[in-house]
Order: sequence, then structure tokens, then C-alpha cells
Amino acid sequence: MRRLVFLLLVALASAKVFQRCEWAHVLKNNGMAGYYGNSLASWVCLTRWESSYNTQAINHNTDGSTDYGIFQINSRWWCEDGRTPRSVNACGIKCSELLTDDVSIAITCAKRVVRDPNGIRAWVGWRNHCENRDLSSYLSGCGL
Repeated sequence: MRRLVFLLLVALASAKVFQRCEWAHVLKNNGMAGYYGNSLASWVCLTRWESSYNTQAINHNTDGSTDYGIFQINSRWWCEDGRTPRSVNACGIKCSELLTDDVSIAITCAKRVVRDPNGIRAWVGWRNHCENRDLSSYLSGCGL
């Protein structure tokens, strides 16, 4: 039992939870500012509401799919987790790759998602909390 608790603590300790401005700079440095017409503030807002900037966020959906990582990328359409029936895997990745502190794969997949016809509206967090709102506070004080 102690071993299980230790392993759980190690896993939790390795989760990267970005600070808002730190994350905004990472997104900007990875070409997300203005990507497919979406502002940097939109991406920061989206990830705030999807994962609270947590690289290891996981959400199980009622349809049997799972959302993974800082962008909460869905296993039904974008990645393969070995559990979701009829997974499309449009990003061509394992879902576990979205749970690392190296966010380059997650950013690349998010760029693929936003190129789909739904665009940034594919994310419920963006539709519910960011769309048609003043997002300037998401970059406030970040020096961007």
C-alpha cells in the first residue's frame, strides 16, 4: 500500500501546472498567437477552462471517450488511448503523449483540431467561457 501511495505522489509531483503568463509565453513561442485566426488570449482562456493549465488533466466523458492534457484533447477524434471504441486518431498520437510536461505534441495536436471545420468551437470550455467575451484579462500583466 505504501508503494502505491508513493507512486501516486510521484505521478502527481510530475504534473506541470503552468501559471497563466508562463503559459501565454509558451503558446506565443510555439506560434499560437493568431493561429488560424485565434488570438493568444483565446488559447489562454480555452486552456484555463479546459484544464486549469494542467498538463495531466484527464476527464472521462459520458460517451466513453476521455479528454487528455492541457487542451483536453478527446480520444474519440484526436488521439488513441486503447479504450475508446472507433477512435479516429486524427492527430496520429497516443493520448498519453498529451500528458507530459513537454507540451509540443499537445500544441501540434491543438493546431490540428482548430483546422477542422469546428475550429476553436470544438472546445466546450471556449464556447462556454471565452466566445464573445473580452479576453484581455488573460494576457494582462504578461508583457506580451
